[in-house]
Amino acid sequence: MASEAILEDWRRDALKVEDAVANAVIGQRAVIHLINVALFARGHVLLEGGVGVGKTTLLRAFARATGGDFERVEGTIDLMPGDLVYHTFVDADGKPRIDPGPLLRYGEGLTTFFFNEINRSRPQVQSLLLRAMAERSVSAFGRECRFPHMTVFADRNKVEKEETFELASAARDRFLFELNMPTPATSEIRRSLVFDPIFHDVDALIERVPPAVIDSTRMNEIGAAVQRSVTTSPSIERYILNIWEATETPLRFGVELDGVDMQRLILAGASPRGMSALVRAARVVAWLSGRTHLIPEDVHEVLLPALSHRVFFTPIYELRRQELAETLSEMIIQRIAVP
Repeated sequence: MASEAILEDWRRDALKVEDAVANAVIGQRAVIHLINVALFARGHVLLEGGVGVGKTTLLRAFARATGGDFERVEGTIDLMPGDLVYHTFVDADGKPRIDPGPLLRYGEGLTTFFFNEINRSRPQVQSLLLRAMAERSVSAFGRECRFPHMTVFADRNKVEKEETFELASAARDRFLFELNMPTPATSEIRRSLVFDPIFHDVDALIERVPPAVIDSTRMNEIGAAVQRSVTTSPSIERYILNIWEATETPLRFGVELDGVDMQRLILAGASPRGMSALVRAARVVAWLSGRTHLIPEDVHEVLLPALSHRVFFTPIYELRRQELAETLSEMIIQRIAVP
């Protein structure tokens, strides 16, 4: 097990990553922090947000701060699973060639893989990506190709519904977090984004991020050490198990939402994988706060991003998912007795 001194050194480096990314991306400090939590919890992230809010810039900044390679793929209706693995073309001599595709281009150096508009791609493509997320490997060119340090980020197009394929529940459950990246609301930040020339040049912005603040090849080691070092008391364990039950039968804990028939709201509660993800993320929150034990506030910080996409509503309420998931999370925090 890593010593307290080593864990503290890693913690300082992890916080430097957040500061480094904030040099290029303003008005998104909460999102930056939660992505950092996901990185050290070694989980993937499903991003929500409008067009042009800076998702690609944010992820490029994280890739630079962690010293790894960044790759981006656009989801389209004609994208096929093989397109992620290899690229075919005719070279200057008129001969056909096959090169590694976006998943394999950087080999084990790939740390940040961004799949933009994932719901525009076919289910077969989504399935290949899910395997890559789960195993951090794919079979290609007669061998097993591994990318052990990769974190997958995916974005869904929520505005246009034509030629889209919504993610299945099992697919969404593979993501540690579902995060909303909003348009900044403060007038000062809006003014800077519109009128400051530095924010019009993405490459110049990325250059402001110090490179390799932390060694990306050690992220798995650091993440595992954090999980071993942060303890959970019996009372915290009972509290988390009560939260799990509340996602399945909220009425049992007095959780009610205005205008909602609570008997008909829940189709399926959080999965064991989802609750495990919640605990992994909460331990990272505790570690980043300089503690070696879990407190309720650590759980509260990651409850919505870790569980909102893992609690499934009946069809009558599914269209109100975003609103109801947020309200349900708030009511669970309010109603369940805190140890």
